[in-house]
Amino acid sequence: MIREAALVLSDGEVFEGEAIGAEPAGGITSGEVVFNTVLTGYQEVITDPSYAGQIITFTYPHIGNYGVAPADHESRRPFCRGVIVREMARRRSNWRSTDDLESFLVAQGIAGLAGVDTRRLTTHIRDSGAMPGAFGTAAESDLRTAAAAEPGTDGVDLVATVTRPESEHFTSTRDDGRPPYRVVALDFGLKATIVHHLRTISHVEVVPASTSAADVLAREPDGVFLSNGPGDPDAVAGAVDTITGLLGEVPIFGICLGHQLLASALGGETYKLPFGHHGGNHPVRNLATGAVEITSQNHNFCVADSSIPGADITHINLNDHTVEGLRCRDLPAFSVQYHPEAGPGPHDSRYLFAQFDELMAGLHPTVAGPSQGQLLGGSTNA
Repeated sequence: MIREAALVLSDGEVFEGEAIGAEPAGGITSGEVVFNTVLTGYQEVITDPSYAGQIITFTYPHIGNYGVAPADHESRRPFCRGVIVREMARRRSNWRSTDDLESFLVAQGIAGLAGVDTRRLTTHIRDSGAMPGAFGTAAESDLRTAAAAEPGTDGVDLVATVTRPESEHFTSTRDDGRPPYRVVALDFGLKATIVHHLRTISHVEVVPASTSAADVLAREPDGVFLSNGPGDPDAVAGAVDTITGLLGEVPIFGICLGHQLLASALGGETYKLPFGHHGGNHPVRNLATGAVEITSQNHNFCVADSSIPGADITHINLNDHTVEGLRCRDLPAFSVQYHPEAGPGPHDSRYLFAQFDELMAGLHPTVAGPSQGQLLGGSTNA
């Protein structure tokens, strides 16, 4: 049975559709509305903790055609507020799938909206910026009230809602004959695919975001990883103090929110982008080599260029020239804004995990980046 529903943005724009997924309390779901441009990988996107507090609009018109598979979850459950699509697939076709996408949304308590003109919605967000909104089967007046009351992600510590409550250990899968390192990963919203790649070089202990620098160092790690995560880096309680206490004590590698927090610990500044970077096709230039990598990205905030004392910018986004990577000059620490692990997305940048390996070995990591053969799809695939 079709359940008529609508999305109302905080600026008053209305988009009609039909309800899918779980039925929220009161018939209303609210959050910050963003769009993602991936063609595949919808399950990984929905289960990425970095979407906490947000409603995901998929720009690709047909979503759900290959179902869902447990092995593709990026976290223990979805943390996004909802999902908006043009058309939800009626059938799934994939030998790996165990369920269809809509049943998964229902089981996970995630509401959705289908039949939406996602091209118009995406264009509106690009023109006006990501903004709060509310969707559901409730009356339009109630949706307007909910959209106006939704705070969005600015100034909200969303990391506290997604981090693990206690530490968790993962055994290394290293198979090159070298002993694995010991890495402590601060969980600001850590994706499973990142853990997979860290395990190829080290044993990994994932610890809650609130873990102090002293507690991290007491574990005697060979390196510390700063994970991705949701929301405003300035709102993450205690993170900058922890990273400040780790700098110079142990090699550090950060991704996404971890990159922003490392920059903040170094004295840099962050700001919110108009509609963020969410997709699997962002071109990034490696400034050391001039090579262009196609990258997976998911962030609303960014590091201000020329604001990071003691560090050099290593990568830039070719769409808007924002900062995509940095490396400390005198300390063993580096980070990138994008997602080299992909999940979903291209594999051009997975060489960065090898650079972390070199940093923990006490070597100066190579800055050459991937070869042209790797960029064309060769040995970067795990």
